[in-house]
Parts: sequence; structure tokens; C-alpha cells
Amino acid sequence: MKPAPRSRGSRAKRPSQTKRPSNQAAGPSGAAARAALARVRRACLALPDTTEKIAWGSPTFRVKERLFVMFMDNHHGDGRLAIWCHAAPGAQEAFVASDPDGYYVPPYVGPSGWIGVRLDRSLGASEIGARIRAAHESAAEAGAAQREKRRRR
Repeated sequence: MKPAPRSRGSRAKRPSQTKRPSNQAAGPSGAAARAALARVRRACLALPDTTEKIAWGSPTFRVKERLFVMFMDNHHGDGRLAIWCHAAPGAQEAFVASDPDGYYVPPYVGPSGWIGVRLDRSLGASEIGARIRAAHESAAEAGAAQREKRRRR
């Protein structure tokens, strides 16, 4: 004798949910984003001790395992093609105040002083490259200070 099918009881079916696309799971979404990532990748990987790693579905760049740039293509539907850059204390406020069209406070890492840099606005390649180099230097210095502090314990 075949057992009776199990009833799901009074549990209501979940309404079908629209799956939100991952912001970078399959790489940048368009030609402009792919070209921007290629430029960012070249600039980051030209710096010493830099590696690339996919994290949270996005390309990230690290100096000695310390994150310094994250590439973002329409992060959670924000409509921005950007990078988030590690920054020295006080830099975020200065850049956002001087050019709010090109710079912004990114979610998650913004409270730690990181800078959002728009790749789809008027900032030139030299300005973006300068932010990447500054992020690399800032992260490397912070990492060295942290390693020194641990060594002294």
C-alpha cells in the first residue's frame, strides 16, 4: 500500500519573488562597464603587491590582502558605474564637498571614510588613477600600521 502524500498543512505558498540580479556575478553588465573595469584593473594591478579577488560578487583589489578598491556596476540598482576607494582620514569629506557629481559616500564602507568615485561622470582618467594610487597607498600604510601594532603586543 502506498503511503498518503504528506500535507503541507496550512502553510501558504510564498508569492513568486523576483530574483534581484547580482551586481557583478557574471561580470560587468555592458560594454561601458567592461571597458571601465579593464581600465581600473590595469591601474590597480600596475601597483606593487596588488591582487584581484572577486568578493561579494564584485572585482576587488587588495594590497597585501588589504582591500583598497572595489568595482561597482549598478550596485543594488543605484545606477552608478563606480569604484569605492580606501581613503586617508578627512579625504572623503573634502572630495565629496568639492565635486558631489563625481564623488559620493558609498554604502557599507562610507562610514569608515571610503570614497565612491563615479566612472560614468566627468572625472578624467588621470583623476581616477590618482584616487586608485592614493587608495593603494592609504591601505598599504594602514595595513603596515596594523601589523606593527600586532607585533608590539
